[in-house]
Amino acid sequence: MSDSLDPLGRPFKRISVQRKDELPLAPGQTAKAKRYSGVSVENTDVVDLWFGRVHTGVGEHSDPHHHGKAETGGFVLQGRGYIRFGARYEEVMYFEQGDFVYVPPFVPHIEGNASRSQELIWLTTRNPDNIVVNLADEDVADLELEYTD
Repeated sequence: MSDSLDPLGRPFKRISVQRKDELPLAPGQTAKAKRYSGVSVENTDVVDLWFGRVHTGVGEHSDPHHHGKAETGGFVLQGRGYIRFGARYEEVMYFEQGDFVYVPPFVPHIEGNASRSQELIWLTTRNPDNIVVNLADEDVADLELEYTD
């Protein structure tokens, strides 16, 4: 076996670095939740993984959506946010800097920024890809949300 093949007999993929100021916008987008691709099929040799950064402005929230068959894990870098889900999106969970978030496949949700002064930024990873299914004409309850600062 050649040194240029991995233990499964495949050619080794190249290590790469994606520069923070050169990240492409991810193909899957939801209004007011801007996704940038860090490690994705758009800019690396990766297969079955998407890892990116999501920005939500002060007081903004995404439209209802789900991620199809993709499992999603997130880590909050900055700010405080919430995720709404369940019947009429009436269940709310809050998260803040340092927290991890898991969203199972096919679960409709809305994510939002729960800060009045700081942008929400989190790292998100999905497998097999950045699947985003936007949902139109959803019945969303009018809830009193807990905002900080």
